Amino acid sequence: MKIERFDENPLITPADVKPLHDGYEVIGAFNGGVAKYKDEVLLLLRVAERPISEDPNVIKAPVFDPKTQSMEVLAFQRDDEEYDFEDPRMIRKKNKLDSFIYLTSLSYIRIARSKDGHHFTVDDQAFLYPFNDYQTFGIEDARCTQIGDTYYINFSSVSPVGVCDSLVSTKDFQSYCDLGNIFAPENKDVLIFPEKINNQYYALHRPSLKSIGNYDIWIASSPDLVSWGNHHHLLGVRENSWESGRIGGGLVPIKTDEGWLVLYHGATPEHRYCMGAALLDLNDPTKVIARSKQPIMEPEANYEKNGFFGDVVFGCGGIAVRDQLTMYYGVADTSMAGCTFSITDIMKQVKEES
Repeated sequence: MKIERFDENPLITPADVKPLHDGYEVIGAFNGGVAKYKDEVLLLLRVAERPISEDPNVIKAPVFDPKTQSMEVLAFQRDDEEYDFEDPRMIRKKNKLDSFIYLTSLSYIRIARSKDGHHFTVDDQAFLYPFNDYQTFGIEDARCTQIGDTYYINFSSVSPVGVCDSLVSTKDFQSYCDLGNIFAPENKDVLIFPEKINNQYYALHRPSLKSIGNYDIWIASSPDLVSWGNHHHLLGVRENSWESGRIGGGLVPIKTDEGWLVLYHGATPEHRYCMGAALLDLNDPTKVIARSKQPIMEPEANYEKNGFFGDVVFGCGGIAVRDQLTMYYGVADTSMAGCTFSITDIMKQVKEES
């Protein structure tokens, strides 16, 4: 697969983003949803800010209070035997390592803008900042779907009651309308198709709370973008492969003459993230026509392999113009990068490997 990584990569790093909060540092500007608005490319960046700890033995956790619109910072001693700090992103109880109780940073959505798609400036203020009880640990990993002149932005809302997927709409990227939570915990990686199919909206989603089963991609439909049902299992993890740990949606599905092209991420149990592709039926996207066996993109560049959480390429959006797909993607849970593919080449690999 021929991939043209941008010469300017990484396009946006934490050093390019000034923190909103006093006493905090930006540790991530990544996993940005993508929109083409007027004459600009917009990246809906996930910006992660961490309270600065002057003592290396103290781990801090920020918690947002929507009632007071203020941040509380909790402090933990690294040698406290009750907690596990192995993952730098979260704090766990040692007797319950399958879930976290706090995050070490707070994320929100901030817009980066570009005229040429290569050189970006980051807005001074947040576009989406925690605003309700489901977002006390932050807002993460936005995706953006344009339908007509309206842009629908869905994202993970994180709080002690779990990770749910929420939806807002905007026409100008200045104000937005809150449409509520559209998928209950635990659910991530929701991708809304850019048009109705047989008078229904469709979305990919990834249920994550497991008593049995795997971290797989499902598909659902809706008459109004708010009420989702008719759920079907769509794509599953594959053992002993680059996607044996989990899979989840990446880019908003792209309509082609042969079907809906879906670029998704897959990870190993060791958390090495790559990008794969599948083709869904145009008139019934619950049917999988073809799926690549090998990744179409792997972490190879230094900025993809090294960072806050290395060996990660994580596409959240793209722009297709004729045969060229420009994908913007998070790297190493740290920064943003860009690359181009040939849609024909992706389709060829998907069909040949199925």
